[in-house]
Amino acid sequence: QVQLVESGGGAVQAGGSLRLSCAASRLTFSMYGMGWFRQAPGKERDFVAAISSSGGSTAYADSVKGRFTISRNNTENTVYLQMNSLKPEDTATYYCAARLGPLLRSTRREYTYWGQGTPITVSS
Repeated sequence: QVQLVESGGGAVQAGGSLRLSCAASRLTFSMYGMGWFRQAPGKERDFVAAISSSGGSTAYADSVKGRFTISRNNTENTVYLQMNSLKPEDTATYYCAARLGPLLRSTRREYTYWGQGTPITVSS
């Protein structure tokens, strides 16, 4: 059973930074495109960022472009989300997801495996 375990969430003041990690196991990590999504209370789960299996291509939601950076380490089977200049509207539970294949995707239905999520609260 594939496992994705997120960590690094917590509470931070507006303007602060956090770095999320997602450790993957029981899969050939370098063959999977990875994504980060987030879900605020009462809202849909939305795309945040994605990275191709090689790490050579990335994509971001407009709302986080220029503030968040996705990266991966295929030796350590981990994907990261560096979040800077955080805003109260970034408050949500953040999920990492995996899909088999080299390409990155931004739609939720294209991802097969999901982590349990890590909550982030940004206070003003």
